[in-house]
Amino acid sequence: MGPRTVFLVEDETDLRLFPPLRAGWRRRGQSAPVRITGRNAKRVVFGTLNPRTGHRVLLCRHRHRSEDFQVYLAMVRWHYRGWSIVLLLDEDSCHTAKASLRLAKKLGIKLIFLPKRSPHLNPMDHLWRDGKQKVCANRQYPTVEVEVDRFIEHILGLTPGDALRKAGVLSKEFWLRNLL
Repeated sequence: MGPRTVFLVEDETDLRLFPPLRAGWRRRGQSAPVRITGRNAKRVVFGTLNPRTGHRVLLCRHRHRSEDFQVYLAMVRWHYRGWSIVLLLDEDSCHTAKASLRLAKKLGIKLIFLPKRSPHLNPMDHLWRDGKQKVCANRQYPTVEVEVDRFIEHILGLTPGDALRKAGVLSKEFWLRNLL
């Protein structure tokens, strides 16, 4: 990669209004009440992480379709205008759609796909896990928009070093360590 090339990892995650239940207690033999209301609204957060600097770019969308991914590609291009972009991502259908591949090429974004069924290789998955544990687990927000706002604030509020640590990039066993 050249001096004006930025390497990014990309992934997306679903946030649902109904909270993921990760912990709770109740007397043995008694059921714990789980209060949920309304429809289980959903939003998708697209995100990239620069594993060298810890810089993150996030975008919330209503859906997880190729059109939404294309909006995100344009946003990433805007954030890194003047740079060559190499994007590491999984083979989700929104990423591999012909229109997405054409747009990436038009925007000058090189896509490198991870092997199938290997989320453990994507540092964004680890960052998502931390955000969901700290922000989403065991609590229901008044609206999914409030939840998304708090989730994004949490992810973007991390220092670059904390983001890299939580994503596993600073580990001696990080599989891309020699490339960084």
